[in-house]
Formats: sequence, C-alpha cells, structure tokens
Amino acid sequence: MEEVWEKSQTVDPEVRAYVYSLVNAVGGSSTYDDTYQVGDDAYAALQDILRWLRLYDEKLNRFDVKRCLAEANLVQGDLLEILALWPEEAQNHTLKSKLALACLQLLVPLTWPPELEDDKTTVNHHRHLPYLQLAQVGYKRAVLHYEHAKILRTAVRIGLPSMVQPRRERSNRDEGIVKLVLYLFRNMAMITQPQMLPAQGDENEVSRSATIDAFSEQDVFTLLLTVGSGANDEFQDQDVILLEILFHLLKGVDAKKLFMEQQQMQHEETNELRTLMQKEKAMHKSYNRHAPSRHNRFGSMLWVKREDQKMSTVTGQASIVDGDATLLQMDHSKRWNKPKYRGKQTAQTSEQADFGEKVELDESARKHLRSFVEDFLDSGFNPLFSSLRKAIERETDRVGEVHKRQYFYLINWFLAAENARHSEAPTENVSQDNTFAYVAAVLDQETFVLLNRHMQRSLDEKSWVDLQATLLAFTQILLTVQTMAKSKDEDDQEIAENIQNRIFYEEATHDRIVQILRGYTNQGLAYLDAVTECVHVFVRMLERYSKQNADLHIRSKRRARRKSKKSQTGAAPSNTDENDPENEAAEEDDEREAHTTVSERKFDFARFSAKFLSQTCVNTFFALLHFHADLTPDQLKRCHRYFYRLAFKHDLVLLLFRIDILLLLHRMIKGPGGLSPEVEGFKEWEQLVQQVFRRCVKWTEKPTGDGTAWREMCVVEMLFSKVPNTIYYLQNGYERVVERRAPRAPAEVEFRGVVGKAQRVSVVVSLLLEQGKGDVLEWVKKEVTRAVGERGAWEEESAARQGVSEGGEGTEPDAAPAAAPSIYLSPDTDERKLQLFKDKHLRLLLTTLGLERLGLAEDLNASWIFPSELTADQLKEALETIQKTEHDPPTFDDGKTAADMLRNKSTARRAADTHDSAEEDDFASGGDLEFPPNLRESHADTADRPAKRRRLTKRNTTELTEAEAEERAAERRRKERERNNRIKSKLYVSALDDESDEEADAEFFLLEEERRRRMAGVIRGVLLRKADEEDVEEGDDEGVGAEVGKKRKGGKAQNGSKKKTASGAAKGKGGRGKKRKQRAESEKDEDEGDAGDESGLSSPARKRTAMFEEGSEVSDDDESVAVETGLDRLRATRSKSLHEEDHEQRRSDEEEEAEGQEDETPSTSPMEIDTHKPADDGLPLSEVSGNIAAVGKLNTASKAAVSVGDEEGEEDDVQISRPTARRSVRAGFIVDSDSE
Repeated sequence: MEEVWEKSQTVDPEVRAYVYSLVNAVGGSSTYDDTYQVGDDAYAALQDILRWLRLYDEKLNRFDVKRCLAEANLVQGDLLEILALWPEEAQNHTLKSKLALACLQLLVPLTWPPELEDDKTTVNHHRHLPYLQLAQVGYKRAVLHYEHAKILRTAVRIGLPSMVQPRRERSNRDEGIVKLVLYLFRNMAMITQPQMLPAQGDENEVSRSATIDAFSEQDVFTLLLTVGSGANDEFQDQDVILLEILFHLLKGVDAKKLFMEQQQMQHEETNELRTLMQKEKAMHKSYNRHAPSRHNRFGSMLWVKREDQKMSTVTGQASIVDGDATLLQMDHSKRWNKPKYRGKQTAQTSEQADFGEKVELDESARKHLRSFVEDFLDSGFNPLFSSLRKAIERETDRVGEVHKRQYFYLINWFLAAENARHSEAPTENVSQDNTFAYVAAVLDQETFVLLNRHMQRSLDEKSWVDLQATLLAFTQILLTVQTMAKSKDEDDQEIAENIQNRIFYEEATHDRIVQILRGYTNQGLAYLDAVTECVHVFVRMLERYSKQNADLHIRSKRRARRKSKKSQTGAAPSNTDENDPENEAAEEDDEREAHTTVSERKFDFARFSAKFLSQTCVNTFFALLHFHADLTPDQLKRCHRYFYRLAFKHDLVLLLFRIDILLLLHRMIKGPGGLSPEVEGFKEWEQLVQQVFRRCVKWTEKPTGDGTAWREMCVVEMLFSKVPNTIYYLQNGYERVVERRAPRAPAEVEFRGVVGKAQRVSVVVSLLLEQGKGDVLEWVKKEVTRAVGERGAWEEESAARQGVSEGGEGTEPDAAPAAAPSIYLSPDTDERKLQLFKDKHLRLLLTTLGLERLGLAEDLNASWIFPSELTADQLKEALETIQKTEHDPPTFDDGKTAADMLRNKSTARRAADTHDSAEEDDFASGGDLEFPPNLRESHADTADRPAKRRRLTKRNTTELTEAEAEERAAERRRKERERNNRIKSKLYVSALDDESDEEADAEFFLLEEERRRRMAGVIRGVLLRKADEEDVEEGDDEGVGAEVGKKRKGGKAQNGSKKKTASGAAKGKGGRGKKRKQRAESEKDEDEGDAGDESGLSSPARKRTAMFEEGSEVSDDDESVAVETGLDRLRATRSKSLHEEDHEQRRSDEEEEAEGQEDETPSTSPMEIDTHKPADDGLPLSEVSGNIAAVGKLNTASKAAVSVGDEEGEEDDVQISRPTARRSVRAGFIVDSDSE
C-alpha cells in the first residue's frame, strides 16, 4: 500500500522536477565555511520561479508549485538567507538590492493566505491546503525570529527609496514596490496557527504579541504611521492595504485594557478570574445535585403511566427521587429533536469570530501597541479614514466588500480606544487639549450618510457580517457622542448636540433599528450581542435627548403609493407604448408626489418605544438570554433593562407568558444551570422573575365570569406567541372598542380669475385626462347621455301635453308649467361612489356641469342630481364640450397646465361667501362695535391753513345705475365697518393714563363717591316708578296695591310680598318657585353686603338708601340710564328663575314657612323695593348700557314682551330681548380700560 503523503501522489512529477531544479539554481550552503552562497543565475532562477507561480498555479487555479516550494524549503533555506546578505552598509549595492527585491516578490505570494471560493474549489485545493497553512506558519516564524538579520527591517529598506519619491514623480514600479512591502506586513499579521491542525512548534512564536513586538523592534510601526499620515496625499493608493494591516493587528484586542496601567490591569485580571471561579463553582454545585454515587451502579427501570393510559420507560435511579427529574429525563430520551439551523451560519462562523474573538497580549506587546495607537490617533487617523471614506463612496477598484466591513470595525475600535484614553487621561490634560478632534473624520455628516446607506444595504441583502460591523461602528459613535456631551468643554457639548440632532432627525434611522432587532434569526452570539447593544444605547440616548429637547422634530418619509395604470384608467389600451410621452409625464408626476411625502412632525418617544414591544423583539432578547452562562454582567443588565421596561413600564408582561420563556427564567434562578447567586445583578433578576410569575398567576385566575373557560384559554395561549390583535383581549378580557372617525370631505377647488365660464369644463376635463382618469370621463359622459335622453323625452311629453291643453276649452293661459323631475346620478361601482366623495376634481366637474349635491358635506352616501333647471340642450352642449376636449385639449400660456388654472378655496373665502348677507344686515342695523367711533380731532391752526379748494364736478359724467350705486354703498359700508373695528378706545384712553398723581387720584375718587351716591338714588326712584307703571298696565293695581300696603303698614317681611312677581302674573307653583329663588339671591346679596361692611367698606345698598332720604335731584339722562339698568336686571332675574323653576318647585312648604319667619332680606326684583326699608336692603349696582339712545326701544320691547306673556299666562313663552353690547361700567360711569 502506498503512503498517502507520497510525493508522486500529490504533485505531477514533471512539475516537481522543474521546480526543484530552479530552487537548486538559486544557491546553497558553501562547502568551505558553511555560509550561504548565491548562485550565478540566482536572479534569473528567482524570476523563473515567479513565472511558474503566475502561469501555473494562478492560471490553472492550483497549489502544486507552492507545495513544491514548501517541500524544497525555499523560504527558510534561500530567500531569507539572500535578504540577510544585504547589510545596511551596502544600501546602494545594485546586485544585492535586485536580489532582495526578487526575494520580496516571491515572499509575498508564498505568504499570501489562501482564499477558497465554494464555486471554484477543487480537490487539488483541499489536498494541498492543510500543508500550505502549516508551511505559512513556518514562514512567519522564520521571518519574525530570524537570527542573523531583521527581515522586516530589510523589507522596509527595500521600500524606502520608492516612498521618498513624491507621488507625482513616482513611477508604476515604485508604486508596486511600496505595495509589495505593505502586503508582506499584511501577510505577517494575517497568518495564524490553524486550530484544526497540529502545531509544528511553539505557538507563542507566531502569536499576536510576537507580531506586535517584531513590528515595533523592526520599525514597521514607524512605516505604517508614515503611510497613514500621508494617506490623503502621498499614499492614496496604499490606504486599503494599511486598513487590512491595522484590522488584523487590532481585531480582538480590548481597547479599554490597552490603556490601563499595570496595577489596573492586574486588578481587572483578578476580577475576571474571580468571575470564572464563581461560574465554575455554580456549575459544580448544579452537577453535584445529580452526581453519581457509589450506589448508582445498581440499575433501575421505571414505567411511567401517563394520562392517555400509555406507558413510558425511564432508566436510572435519578428518576426515583424527583418527579421533575423523571419528566426531564423523559424529554432527553426522546428520539425526535428539533432540527438545527444548517444554513450559511457555518460559512460565516470564522468571519464573525474575527469580530467577537478575544486576544490577550503580554505586557511588552501591550506597551508597544498602546504607543503605536496613540501616535496613530494623533497623526494618521483622520487622513487615513477620510481617504478610505472617499474611496468607498467612489467605489474604486481597490475597495472590496471585505474592506468596507474592516473600515467600520476599525471605526468602532479606534473610537473605543479614544474613549478609553480620554477616560484614563488626567483632567488637567483633557482641559488643555481637545482629544475628540483627533477622531473628527468619522463624526461628520458624510460618514453618517455612508454608514446609514451601508447599514440599509446590508439589511436588504441579508449580509449579516457587514451589518454587524456597521452596528458596532454606529454604537461606538453614539457612545463617543455621549462622552462629548458630558465633557466640560462647551465646544464639545455643542458638537455633540449637533451630531445628536442629525442622527435622531431621520425617522428612517429609528425604523431601521427596530427592523434590525426584529429580523434576528440564527446569526450567532457575536451578531446578537452587537444588535442588542446598539438598540440599548440608541434607545437610552434618544430618551435622554428627547427629554432635554421637548420640541424635538423628526423628518418622516412615507412612500407615495402608486396605483397601477390599470386601476386608474381602467383596462389598458392595446396600443400602449413604453416610451409614450404621456407615460413619462405620469411617472414624473408620481416622482413629484413621492417627494412631497417628506414632512416633519413632533417626536413622541412613547410612540417610538412602542415599536420595540412586539413578540419578535422579545424573541431577540430571549435568544441572547439563552447564553446567560457566558454573558458578562453588562450583557445581563441589558436584557434585564429591556424585560423590566416591557413588563412594568409598558405593562406588557403578557408577552413573557410563554412556556419556553417562563421555563428559562425559572431555570436562571432555581437551576439547573442557572445564574450564580454571587453574580452581579442576581438579586434584580430574582425580583424580576418573581414578579413575572406572580402576574402570570393573577392573569390565569382573573375573574371574568366564564368559569374555567378563561383559565383554559390562558393555558392554551401560553403555548404560543401573542398576536397583536389579541393582546388587548388577553389583558382585559374584552375586545377593544374602536370608534371610526367619519370621513372628511375634500378641499373645495375653484377656478382662477383668468378662466372664463366657457373654458371651465374644458379645463377640468383636461386635468382629469392629465391625471389618467379616462374611466371617470367615460362614466360621466355615459351619465350625461342618459340624462339628455330622459330630459329630452320629458320635454317632448310636456310640450305635447301643453299643446293639447291649449287646444281644449276651459284652460288657464296663465298657469305655470310643471317643473322637470330631477335625474339622479348613479355610480356604477363602489369605487366610483367613493370617488364622488373624495375626488375634488371630479366634484368640480360635476358642479361646473350644473349638477347639485344633496346632503351634508360629510355624508359619504350623498346623491348627485341633474336639477330641473338644466335643459336637454344645455346637457347636450356640456357633452359636446367634454368630447371636444378629449380630442383637442386646450393649451395654456407660459407652459402652464390645467392644474395651474385651479386653486383651493380657502376657509376664509368660503366663510365670507356664506356670511356676507348677515354682515350687511348687521351693519345696516347699527352693528355691535367694540368701541364707538373716535371724535374728529380739532385743529387749533385752522385759521392759518389755506382754504380747501373745491373739486369741480364734471358736467358730462354718466349717471350711475342702481346696481352700481348699491355696490359702491356696500363697499363704503364695509370700509367704514373695518375702520370702526380697528378703533381701540382712543376716545377714552390716552398716554397720560399711565402717569401717576396722588392729588389727582384723591380728587378722582371723591368725585366717584359723589357720582355713586347720586346714581344710587336715581336707580331706586326709576325702578319704583317703572314697577308701578307696569302694575297699572296689567290691571292688577288694586290687588297688588292692597297687598303691598298691607305689608308696609304691618312692617312685617312676610312671604306675601315676596311672592309677587314683576308682572303680577306669576301664580301657583311656578310663581312660588321664582319667588323663592329671588329671596335666596337677595339673602346672598345681603350676606355679601354685610361682609363688605365688616371689611371697612360701605355697602352700595346703604349709600343708595341714604340718597333716597336726602332726596337728590335726578337728571333726564341719568333717569334714562337707570331705566335701562332696571329693565336689564328685571329681565336677567326672570330668565334665571325660568331655568330653575322645576328645581324650586320641589322645596317643601315647611321650608317656605321657616324662611318666612326670618328677617326680611332685599330682593333683586324691582317690585319688592321699599323706600321705607333700612339701608341694609339696598340693591347691588348693575351694569349700565353705554348706548343711551336705544333706551326707548328697549323699554317698548320689554313692555310688549311682558304684556304678551301676561295675556297668554305662560311664562315660558316670554320673549326677553337681549340688550345691545354694553361697555364696562364701574360705579355708574363708563370705563373702557382695565388699567383705570
């Protein structure tokens, strides 16, 4: 049997012979001093080997030549030896420099990590790949730890002459040399020990720490800093290669630990060790509960009888002790298990591990890497990432999909490093130097646009690795902005405010975050951690920012729903052309409408947070909680915050009532395999789980009156996820009652002034054609044709009937002809019926044709009719106009369309149309002006002014018609009304009112006191006189006079006098109810007057009584004012008593007698005024109308109203006319300004 690794079985012998001969020609060990000697044709041999690699391996897609070179030990035996022969002193040696460059050209492809594609992978690849991977590990070990020379520094020396040249003077050969050097460094950083293959030496020699130390010692970091700082100018084409080097050097390194001091690092490592030991202890404790003992050697088997009378067999002694353990063992022994996801997850595991793996560095490597990162942040970060962003935006050839995800990952890493450096730096250094300026290249608007675009694209294409990288970058940007907002520097705070405003302004970003959280399926732990962290940070920052900015607005984008052409225009015509200009115009209209859907609205955080309260979001955090044994305290806290917000803040704990979720929560606390009680946050989780189970029990035992049906339903629902439509019912036990809002009528449309009446139908028809509503026009023409036929038939029949009646006898020639019956418009479909309500242009067409709409504006089922006034000829003319417009649409000047000929009818214009007549009537009757017109100003210098010249009227002026005269009068009245409405009490208020003078104020108040006393006497006398006159007119003078005289002589305040109304017609229960109401009001007035006396102020009633005793004289004007005031009070008292009559009738007679025995109190009714009463029974001062000229009209109207009520004997029908608008009155004089 032949050996598997026999050379003849792996590579073609002929190829092996050619390659071996070339390797031997390169050189070998000397026979004299054991030194390496270069062959005579070494350079040519190296070039031939390079051709074999390109023409055989790369062209045929094989690994044969590389396998032969690895077996021949070309790298360690020849290439490194040749590079070591070129010392630094012989920098200008031509032959050695050429040999060194040839060796570099071979080292790069030999150390290039193999990339296998599924569609191009062959058996040859799988045969050679393990061997080549181990060979590359050997190459890396030899390059990093070569004893006789520093190979990496030699590579730097090879590239320095080309790098020194300016970019414009640099040739293609120089560019290629620089790329070769950088690619060699990239390969050294990428090569790692394969985990599935045995190690051929010490793994620490090829670890990340060894690579970093070698790069630092051999000046590779210095070269990388040079390239990074000149990425915007000198090294634009090398930015992608530098990106790869940085990615493979920094991936998996904890940026926070990198900037820790040695003591802090030791403390952190101690905490990590303690946490691991606690987890191990908890694991052993859970295992020991069911650990095997020495007696479990004896086998046991049980039969478990289930409810369906079936028998199950369980083996082992553990099932004897606990019933739960028995059932758990039955579940584990089932043959069927849910199939695991076997999709693309396995192919992406290695790439996702690049983002999630953790790499530990030793102390020397950590110091070297920290020094390099600090220098790179200070000098090379902004230039490099600006150049990379521009290259990604331009989609240059050197940028691939892998480079985009590396770009976003490095943004995340360097921002975390900057935050760590900022937190570890002393406060005095932070105040002097703004460190956030070093990472400003990734905090600009262009980066946010690129990030959002790439995130949405990755989500649409379901590229989860790219999406994970963008989520990491976005999360770290948010954390950096949060740190800037907490900075003491005002500039940093302002920048952070602007960045947050830009990020949170787009509603598309909010929706994308929600969509990403809901879209998790089986992408792995690293992706799940990135998603949940991004959501957690985004929601918390947005909540804090919305609280700080109460007026936060966001831009909402909604796509305009484009209806298909078939649904808009009916059946598509057969001769439709894709390049039809009409279709292109329609597409432009659709695009314009789509742009108009972008609008701003106020942000509501409660509305936004409700998007995270779905079952899919719960499933995502539940999937992360499945890894609770491997999660950090921060990750556990993240899950706890979400479940707490869901269950208690938003009261949606119902979403957690699912069997698998409840089981996981129970196992986390009670085990097996739960959280350790010593873990940080265990008590919070325990309280949360306890409350969830408590509410679950209450939910199942909710009393609904259905007996056990509710509990059975709850148990069934716990098996499934909750549907949004049933959550409300499951929470409350009844369905949600949704009140549908009535449909809203569309805005009214009117024609512009340039459109004549003859062109209106053509304009509307042309607009409907532009909108693609041909089916609507066809239906309108059909209905108009039907109306023409029906109306024409009726007109013919009416003419015939009229001719017959004229030929007969006994006819009436002056009889009016009968009106034509209305014709109803009948919609053919429900969609047409909805169009009649919502389509404003269709409604305008129907209105222009003369149709009328019956019903309210909000009525969806309102009918349209052809009114009787439309004749058949008018309808024919309208139909011909529609048909003519279809064949020959009208054209408009200046490139305008039919839509430009219309405008929406404003609300003010519609209101003006409906209220013009009412306003004219009001103005004709005097109107209610807030203030009277100002008096004309007097001019003192009238004599000095020149005389005003009279305007001569033309003799040949035409006389105005009656219509024109009325129109001018209406316009004049309108202007007068506008001028009066603008008056703001100029008659009563002046600039001197703001000035203060104590003497003037004292004089003013004395005059006010005197006027108040005079007005009190006037009012009392006039009211008594008017009351006596009304009693005489009613014909009840004798009874009322006897009753009043009787009460006055007795000097008693009995109910008899109080039961008399102002009109003398109030009898029975209705009259008694009003009198009781008046008595109660008078008692209230007395109490208020007493309170005023106690406070040191004189009651107006006492002053008025005193003036009665003095017998003050009353002027005619004052008398008129008092008359109007008394009538106003009388009407107000009667109106108020009428409304409360039913309530007062229910008062008992005993209560009336008790009130009758009390002291008599003043009443507000004029009939009860007695001049012999003491001063306590005065009337309160009422308002006085400012319109004194209208007193006579008011008196006449009030008398007529009262007399009509007395004649009919029904007080409910008494018409009480409202007075005109009165001014504010204080102490009997008019005050139009509150400041006085």
